[in-house]
Amino acid sequence: MSASRFLSFALAAFVAGAAFAQTPVPQPVPSPAPAASAPAPTPPAPVPQGAKAWILMDHVSGQVLAGENIDQPLEPASITKVMTSYVVAAEMAAGRIKADDMVRISENAWRSGGAGTDGSYSALAVNSQVKLDDVLHGLVIQSGNDAAIALAEHVGGSEAAFVDMMNSYAAKLGMANSRFENAHGLSAPGHVMTARDIALLSRALISQFPEHYALYKIKEFSYGGIQQWNRNGLLWKDASVDGLKTGHTSAAGYCLAASAMRGDQRLISVVLGIDTPSRNEGFRLREEGNLALLNWGFRFFETHSVYAAGTKVADQKVWRGEADSVELGVAEPLLVTLPRGRYAELKPTMDVPRQLSAPIAKGQVIGTVRLSLDDKVVAERPLVALQDVAEGGFFKRMSDDFWLWWESE
Repeated sequence: MSASRFLSFALAAFVAGAAFAQTPVPQPVPSPAPAASAPAPTPPAPVPQGAKAWILMDHVSGQVLAGENIDQPLEPASITKVMTSYVVAAEMAAGRIKADDMVRISENAWRSGGAGTDGSYSALAVNSQVKLDDVLHGLVIQSGNDAAIALAEHVGGSEAAFVDMMNSYAAKLGMANSRFENAHGLSAPGHVMTARDIALLSRALISQFPEHYALYKIKEFSYGGIQQWNRNGLLWKDASVDGLKTGHTSAAGYCLAASAMRGDQRLISVVLGIDTPSRNEGFRLREEGNLALLNWGFRFFETHSVYAAGTKVADQKVWRGEADSVELGVAEPLLVTLPRGRYAELKPTMDVPRQLSAPIAKGQVIGTVRLSLDDKVVAERPLVALQDVAEGGFFKRMSDDFWLWWESE
C-alpha cells in the first residue's frame, strides 16, 4: 500500500472512529401511547375480610397489582387440585396419557377420598374402571378427592410418585415457596402453597392448556347417578368469571382462586385462610373478597403491549464487526399493566455494554430493557440481538482496536 493511500485510510478511520467514539449509548423508545383521558386516581385495593393472604395478578403481563402476605406458605386445601390437574394436562399434552384411558379406582382412592370421608368426592365405585376424562371432570368440577387419588395413581403409578411430579412441575413454574405432600389437599405436614404461587400456577394453566382450563367454568357434572355442582359460586354471580378453584379445611380456612376475563384483559385473584365457624359466611367472604379484587383491577388498570417480539427496540454500536451496529429487541412480547391513563408516563431505560465487539449471534443476550413508573421498575426483559454480526476484516478490526485503545486512555 502506498503512503498516500495509507494516510487516506487512516484519516477516514479517524473521522469514522471519532464519530463512533462520541456516539452516546442509545435509549429505547416505547411504542406510541394510545390516546387517553386524564389518569384517574387509583384507590387502595379492597382487602378481603379475614384473609391471611391475598393477591391480584394480571394474567398477560404477570404483574402483581396488589396483595398481602403473597409469599407466606399456607395450607391450600383443595386449591391443590389445580396443581393436580396441571400435571394431568401436561402429561396429556406430552402424549403419555390419553383422555380415553381407563382409570382404575383403587381401594385406596375409594377409602381415602370417597364417600366414607369428610371431604368432597366424585362417587367413583371401588375397583371400577372409569374413563380418564370423566375422572378429570370429577376432579375439576366436583373437587373429588377420590378422583385426585385415582388420577395420581394412574399417571404416576402411585400417589407418592405423582406428588414428586407435582413438585417437579411446580419448580419449573417458579413456585418457589410451595410444597406438595398429596394430590387432593387434605392437611399434611409440609403441604403448603402461597398466594403468589397459586396465581403463577393458574396463569400457566390458563395460557398453556386453554382447552383443559375450559373445564373450570362448567357448573355441574353427573356421574354414577349423582349430580354435583361446581363449588365456585362466582360462576353464578359474574359472567366474566370462568374459574378456578375453591378450598376449605378446618386448618386452611376458606380459600378461593378465581379468574375473570373482560374484553381482552384477564385477571387472577387468590384469597386464602378466611377463618370463620360459619360455612355460609366462609363462602360469602371468599367470593366477595375475590370479586371485589377483580372489579377493582378491571376498573383501575389496563395492559399495554410496549414492544413486540422481534422488533427493534434500539440500535447498538458494534466494534470489530462487518456491520457498525446491531438491532436489539425482545425475544417475547413485553407487556406492562399500569393504572389507567398513565401509559405516557412510562420511562424506558436500557442497560447494555458500552463496548460491544463482534462476532454476535442472533438471539444473543446483549443487555436489559427496563420500564419504570414513578421511579419504580414495573417490567424488565433481556435485550437480544436481532441479527448476526460477523467479525470484520483485518483493517476494520485494526481501526476499531485503535479507537478502543483511544477511548480507554
